[in-house]
Parts: sequence; C-alpha cells; structure tokens
Amino acid sequence: MPSLPSIGTEYILFGAAGLISLVAFGALILAPALGAYGRNWEKVTAAMISLFVLVALVLIGLALGVAIVYFWSDISDAFTDIFG
Repeated sequence: MPSLPSIGTEYILFGAAGLISLVAFGALILAPALGAYGRNWEKVTAAMISLFVLVALVLIGLALGVAIVYFWSDISDAFTDIFG
C-alpha cells in the first residue's frame, strides 16, 4: 500500500493562519454587521458589504506580499546598510 505524502509544516501554519483570520473576520466584522440590523434585506446587504471588506483586505495583503517578494533584494540591502 502506498504511503501518503507528508504535508509540510509551512502549509499547516499558513492554513491555520487562514482559518484564524476567517474566524476573526466572522467574529469581529461579520457578526456585528449582521447583528446591527433587523430586516433580512438589511442583513444581506451588510453581509455583502462585509464580504467586499474581506476581499479588499485580502487584496491589500496579496499586494503587500508581492511587493515584498519583488523588492526583497532592495529591502535586504537597505537593512544591511542601516544595521550593518
């Protein structure tokens, strides 16, 4: 019987961070937005706006990550110049 490939530690950590982020989004942004309104159409609208906020936060995070990876050599050189 073939053995299952092992999952790298970094994948487990990134998955856990993603799960924690989604739970925090639900508890800190989505739940208060839904609880603030009484009518169903207001709750649906609040949920859609909250999802736009989630997408914006994810896109900002991706853009920052890509910028850091792209400019890593410049960032590394700048820290080397500053801190020796």
